[in-house]
Amino acid sequence: MTARHDACVLAGGLARRLGGRDKPALHVSGRPLVESVAAAVPGAGRLVIVGPPRPGLPGAIFRREDPPGGGPVPALRAGLAEVTAPWVVLLAADLPFLTAEHVSALLDAAGAGTVAYAEGARAGAVLVDDGGREQWLAGVWHTTSLTRALARYEGRSLHGLLAPLDPVTLHLAGRPWFDCDTMDDLQRARAQAGATAEKE
Repeated sequence: MTARHDACVLAGGLARRLGGRDKPALHVSGRPLVESVAAAVPGAGRLVIVGPPRPGLPGAIFRREDPPGGGPVPALRAGLAEVTAPWVVLLAADLPFLTAEHVSALLDAAGAGTVAYAEGARAGAVLVDDGGREQWLAGVWHTTSLTRALARYEGRSLHGLLAPLDPVTLHLAGRPWFDCDTMDDLQRARAQAGATAEKE
């Protein structure tokens, strides 16, 4: 039986604002960020990681963008080539607070549970942060619509590629959109994760 959705996690960036550290391997709540993100898509038929191979992700398909470190659009192109399901969950590898419940809400908002995709329907759903800004690496997309858009797109910006697809926007509790671009972000994530653990 064909899976309803696959997952594509972009994990090959240069992390310049983190001094070139291997960002997906940095730990929050005792495990690498990329493993936390992978745990948020347990229902994916395929888990495609665009970035260097790494342990802790059994069954994942690893691919590299061309050139390595070339940015999110080439990375998406490399990952999407491995997607076979009708829908794809597109995620950054540095979302420490994303959970399976958040992903499920995105899938529902995108209409991924419907029997068939209606031509002309909204092509996906993305999370927005507390300021209402779309987080393009935290979303769900109709695979064929995304593939067609990517084939005719010549730019380098995910916003330029994805915004014209007019996705549903979704604001969810728990800061699932929070990413770790800087050391300050990483420290905040670790502090918040520690405070949450103490309450449980």
